[in-house]
Amino acid sequence: MKSIRKILPLVGVLLGATVAATPTHAQEKIRIAGNFATEHSSSVAMELFKSEVARLTNNQLTVDIFPAMQLGGAKENVDGVRAGTIFMTWVGAAFLTRLVPELEAVSLPFLFDSREAAFKVIDGPVGDLLDEKLGAKGFVSLGWMELGSRNVTNSKRPIKTLADLKGLKIRLQPNETHLATFRALGANALAMDVKELYSALQQGVVDGEENPYAIIAANRYFEVQKYVSDTGHFFDFISIIANKRQFDAMKPETQKAVRAAMAAAVTQQRKAAAEADKAALEMLKSKGMQFDAISPAARAEMREAAKSVIEAVRKRAGEELTDRVLAEARKSS
Repeated sequence: MKSIRKILPLVGVLLGATVAATPTHAQEKIRIAGNFATEHSSSVAMELFKSEVARLTNNQLTVDIFPAMQLGGAKENVDGVRAGTIFMTWVGAAFLTRLVPELEAVSLPFLFDSREAAFKVIDGPVGDLLDEKLGAKGFVSLGWMELGSRNVTNSKRPIKTLADLKGLKIRLQPNETHLATFRALGANALAMDVKELYSALQQGVVDGEENPYAIIAANRYFEVQKYVSDTGHFFDFISIIANKRQFDAMKPETQKAVRAAMAAAVTQQRKAAAEADKAALEMLKSKGMQFDAISPAARAEMREAAKSVIEAVRKRAGEELTDRVLAEARKSS
């Protein structure tokens, strides 16, 4: 997949003039499914993608969008795209690591110190390599949106230091790096699909979870969680993937239009996500959540405790890729 860095020049050309593209008969209508709430910036961006695809193809290709787990949770959406029952999904990259373990290299704890640094890495050669790995598993990678910096919430106590995490039952995405990180931090880490999370928090099956502020707000976790801290332990990407066989069956001009429309959607989403992150934290506090900032000393202690995770990732994702990501992250910071 061409990275966003390479695709963006196409956007100005294609958005300025409609491409008369006629898809193959099997692709006259495509279905896209996601697990993000309808109001989430990624779901809103998909509506832009839909309108741009219609315009750029003279309505020859239309898009049906099913956000908010209408067609199942994250795992079901990924499996549906791989099987071809769904054309495309936009999903947290962690849900793809069971198929593409190399993605764990960009999930290392405390890897990026800003969203700008994260996108410099994913929009460069590292992103191109990950796109190739996704392609080998039957996917076409169409872009990387921002899921964001992940922060811990819980119902038991404020999180201000490493010691405060000890023993807490924290739900995480099914990503070995994420799970190993929280075990290294002393928490009781449990993998769980997002569709089960609200009820698990409500019933006390887990004490807490970790997500970007916008997800915490959109999924109304403030109703079942009391405390939130700016741990910022991972920066997470949203991966946009399509069924490779179906995408390859499209005419070249249709593929070009799809890529250009998605590049426009990604650009919009990244900007909106940054704005939504700030607004969401204020909203969580207004809903009664107690916010506690992590001090530089406490963050350094957490980073040191999680260092052991890197060696395990080297084994799963490959030493060369992992070391390259670490080097690129240092340069970008």
